Amino acid sequence: MVLWRLQFRPLFLRFLQMDDHFSRGIEEFNRQFFFEAHDIWEELWMETTGNHRLFYQGLIQTAVGFYHLSNGNYKGASSQFSKAVAKLNNYLPEFHGVDTRQLVNAVTECRADVELLKEGRLEGFDERKIPRIQLS
Repeated sequence: MVLWRLQFRPLFLRFLQMDDHFSRGIEEFNRQFFFEAHDIWEELWMETTGNHRLFYQGLIQTAVGFYHLSNGNYKGASSQFSKAVAKLNNYLPEFHGVDTRQLVNAVTECRADVELLKEGRLEGFDERKIPRIQLS
């Protein structure tokens, strides 16, 4: 029993650290610190294998999309939103405690507005449409 604990303790501690990165990324995203959220999740993504990897990449692309949007880079925002939705659609309706359906719907709506901005058919972006990541 003691040997088992010693063998798996580093893995368990690593899991806790990864979970902390995930939560901190959500906090930064919800504060609209998109670059910071991207940085935190990217660290997590680089050390992840398996089915969580594309999920984290979808979150990163969501954050990068909103970062581009905040800097007026509509083309970059639209591209990142498209990539994010394509990945996150694989994790509906919920994954890792995240209400992915709500997130995908909100990002899809934001992407539609970004397309209108790109075409000059919308004056400005309504920042109230920026989603908060909801945990289920």
